[in-house]
Amino acid sequence: MAVIEFQQVSKCFSRTGGSKLLRVFLEERLRKRHQEVFYALRDVSFRVEEGESLAIVGANGAGKSTLLSLVAGLTRPNEGRMEVNGKVAALLELGTGFHPDLTGSENVFLNASILGLSRKRTAECFDAIVDFSGIGEFIHQPIRTYSSGMVMRLAFSVAIHVEPDILIIDEVLAVGDQAFQAKCFDRICEFKRAGKTLLFVSHVPEMVKHLCDHSIWLEHGRVKARGTPEEVLEAYSGHATAGPLQ
Repeated sequence: MAVIEFQQVSKCFSRTGGSKLLRVFLEERLRKRHQEVFYALRDVSFRVEEGESLAIVGANGAGKSTLLSLVAGLTRPNEGRMEVNGKVAALLELGTGFHPDLTGSENVFLNASILGLSRKRTAECFDAIVDFSGIGEFIHQPIRTYSSGMVMRLAFSVAIHVEPDILIIDEVLAVGDQAFQAKCFDRICEFKRAGKTLLFVSHVPEMVKHLCDHSIWLEHGRVKARGTPEEVLEAYSGHATAGPLQ
């Protein structure tokens, strides 16, 4: 069964040209002036079966984060058909779902509720979440006092304890220390062995090869290539002549 399916999905945004006075904005809306649009994704089609892991590679601005946002339900496509079956937990930008002035403890409950976990279930998992994160006594300090690595630790720990059917990871593991990255790697492997689905974006080819079964390469919002991680990474590396993977 397809857990994630895109059929000719496109997502576009208006080019606003920066901030505008309210008067100018209203004039444009009332006069229905033509707005130039930018396609972040265009005619994207792929399937991810239950238990499969898909890597998405491509340069910055290729549409990777937009695709993940669609799967996470943060936005809707403008064209095409999209279907996502199962509970989704997403690790996108650092701090997403966290309030900087709340403590780590308070943010555990806030973030878990956003991901669909009840307060009772969060309370039952709380000690395990804190223990896995390694935050220790800092769990009672405001998130704004945390380093980026500490935020990632707590976010990953909450996401994995929500027990999602689909886990989305967008590069955030890169900010953690090596020991915690290895710990996350082991937990993701357990997640895969349990028959769950992973959608993964990383700038580290070795992690892509080890964690994913399939890969697609996005370029300017379109699917440029698809296949095994080795095949797609080789094609992408040959195309990206200016240095390593971006």
